[in-house]
Amino acid sequence: MKNKALLIVLTLLFYITELKAQHHETKGNGKITGTIIDSLSGQALEYATIGLIATETNKAIDGSASDDKGTFTLEEVPSGNYKLQIYFIGYKTLFINNITISAEHSTLALENIKLSTIQSTLREVEVTAERSLIENKIDKLVYNVDKDLTSQGGVASDVLKKVPMVSVDVNGNVELQGNANIRFLINGKPSSVFGNNLSDVLQSIPVSQIQSIEVITSPGAKYDAEGTGGIINIILKKVTAQGVNGNLSLSAGTRLENGSLNLSVRKGKFGVNAFGSGNAQLLSTTLNKMNRQSLDPSSNESTTLLQDGKSNFSRSGYQTGLSFDWELSPKDNLSGGLSYNYFANNTKGYTTRETISKDSNGNTLADVSNLIGATSNFNSQSYDWNLNYKHKFKKEDQELDILYSASDGANYSYYLQTQSYLSPDVIYNGSNGKNPGRDKQTNISLNYVQPVNKHILMEAGAKTVLNQLNSKSDVFLLNTTTDNYDYNTSRSNTINYNRNVYAAYVSSTFKLKFLDIKAGARYEYTETQANYSNAGKVNVTPYFSFVPSAVVSHTFKNNNLLKLSYTHRIQRPDYRDLNPFINASDPKNFTSGNPNLKPEFSDKIELGYNAFLKKGATLNVSLFSQFNRQDIQQYTVFYPTYTLGDSVNTNITLTTRENIGSENNFGLNVFASVPVTSNISLRCNASAFQRYIINSIDPGMNISGFNYRINLNASYQITNTLSVELFGNFNSPRINAQGKMPSFTTYNFALRKQFLNKKASLAITATNPFNKYVNQKSDLTGSNFTSITVRQLPYRSFGINFTYKFGKLEFKKDKVIEDTNLTNPQGAGN
Repeated sequence: MKNKALLIVLTLLFYITELKAQHHETKGNGKITGTIIDSLSGQALEYATIGLIATETNKAIDGSASDDKGTFTLEEVPSGNYKLQIYFIGYKTLFINNITISAEHSTLALENIKLSTIQSTLREVEVTAERSLIENKIDKLVYNVDKDLTSQGGVASDVLKKVPMVSVDVNGNVELQGNANIRFLINGKPSSVFGNNLSDVLQSIPVSQIQSIEVITSPGAKYDAEGTGGIINIILKKVTAQGVNGNLSLSAGTRLENGSLNLSVRKGKFGVNAFGSGNAQLLSTTLNKMNRQSLDPSSNESTTLLQDGKSNFSRSGYQTGLSFDWELSPKDNLSGGLSYNYFANNTKGYTTRETISKDSNGNTLADVSNLIGATSNFNSQSYDWNLNYKHKFKKEDQELDILYSASDGANYSYYLQTQSYLSPDVIYNGSNGKNPGRDKQTNISLNYVQPVNKHILMEAGAKTVLNQLNSKSDVFLLNTTTDNYDYNTSRSNTINYNRNVYAAYVSSTFKLKFLDIKAGARYEYTETQANYSNAGKVNVTPYFSFVPSAVVSHTFKNNNLLKLSYTHRIQRPDYRDLNPFINASDPKNFTSGNPNLKPEFSDKIELGYNAFLKKGATLNVSLFSQFNRQDIQQYTVFYPTYTLGDSVNTNITLTTRENIGSENNFGLNVFASVPVTSNISLRCNASAFQRYIINSIDPGMNISGFNYRINLNASYQITNTLSVELFGNFNSPRINAQGKMPSFTTYNFALRKQFLNKKASLAITATNPFNKYVNQKSDLTGSNFTSITVRQLPYRSFGINFTYKFGKLEFKKDKVIEDTNLTNPQGAGN
């Protein structure tokens, strides 16, 4: 059925092309527009074929196809009498007669054109049209996860490492074009769950739950200005076909286990989607070593700190949700949803530590060894809900969109740390801490679209973001006399943090002779109130942010696209960045927030080119230049002595977040897809950038370096139901303000067999099968100290995945390759 559908689509595309060629010979001033929808659900039908037939000769003179909104436009129609033929796979062909175009009536706007399904043909049939793995659009890149074989059975971070311009390290930290300040969304909406522990979230969402990932490197004025790196939007699976449909996925393995169930029930104009998923990263052991050399400038005494340890780690999570979509009328739609998320991780380990102190002449002053025991637990849960109303006016593309979304998250963390002598085995120091917190977000937005004419489209809107956070840290220190842990006031604290953002924007899309232009500006006002029990009220001055953006593009005759964009973005420090509370769970490596942090601002220019080459090959090239001011980065300072509460600590480092100065990145990203044969295809994704960091905290410690990443994916369709895929990825060392993060290599193998008429599949996967660990060596350099850390992360894993689709009909309205110019107003044409 799939091959027949593809043949029909290709035939129709050829048919439209021929009609266009014939129509070119006889131009007129007429115009016919309309919208194709499903007669039962009211859903727009994308890529329906429209033929314009002359009544007198019964010959087709023009043709078109509906877009993603179901709309079509026939332009330059000569005066005369016509009939329209509308065809779509699985639907009854419809004819509309008695269409007249004349000088007096040159424009005809048809209302919703309803197509009825062919019930006898579609029963128990899956109608599909293949879409590509990567879709390049003018304002974003879309990665279709269901086409990714080696990620089956994995988690969101496994998919992200394959997405162009995105890099993910083995710890789950994500960068977009070298920038980690990314705005993450789920189904286009923010969630408090991302504010707790991003790597936990991304490594707890099963791939089987994800439909696609959208990457927006140059967001327009309609988007929130937050996130100097850009936006990554995770789209969860949703079925829109009539009847009862769904899919089930189960995975088991040596490192990861997960499962998901999606269920859709739709009748007429009302539909409900439900989902549930769970994930577990099984217990594994990580090995750690550290060598830190430091100097006390006041006494010229040097200290060597050697640590050698291991820790056991496990992670789990689950999500569930329910959403609905209701077509109140052909012009009114109401949708909403409710979801629940839970994530947790546990770590327990021991580290042997040796501290060697020497005087200026190299004589040993002290050599002390001890044992550190550490346990930590973290869990986070959140409720997210939303309600969305859309109204379409009589005028084509005129639309009003009102969205309310909210999130209520609760998180809890606990740690226990002890220090003991090796001989005799006696605990001489210890502490534990409990940290419950609450994160509430409310978003209310209004967006309005007004077409001025066929070449100009105006957009405007307003948004309010209300964010309220409360956190409490209770710290208890070991009383060696009583063996009890006593509450310590100086290390405990409470936090009350509120931040409100009020925004408005205006944007215009218009077309010149050969250019499509979208330009806009966003205006945001931010007010923050922060109160810390140990530091009092922190005065954060309210500030305004003017955020301009622009995209200029040109589409060539062969649909190749060239675009140039500019965006201005902002990164606001959150409450964890600002919290002055000092975390001393590691007795030699303290961490703290910085209440004096200022927002980071970024300007980016990006030049992109997307080409469709011979034999189905595609090429996407992107050049970018990004300049960050008041750049926020992690910064570490060494202290020979440091007073914390009522205790004096020696030879410790304190790591905070600082506005380190400025950062400039200049880079290139290349993605290519080449079908070598009808059964073999290759994909290559490479990115490289030069980074310059100007250090204003420690002048003279400026740093620059070259960073690159490359991955290669090869797939082989052995038979119609059996396929194999290989994937390899390498990331070079990446510099930061005080050193560099380690390089790493990962590779995957996958074999998938489909059966039961391709409704079911079984996949076997392997990750780094020839290496048990991924070795990471990090270098850190600061005033009077250097530190080398080596970590061995267990990464080798084997897994098996089972997927089953059920229901009478799954209808996917996707085309082979999509390159939609979103800045082109409806009817503008090229």
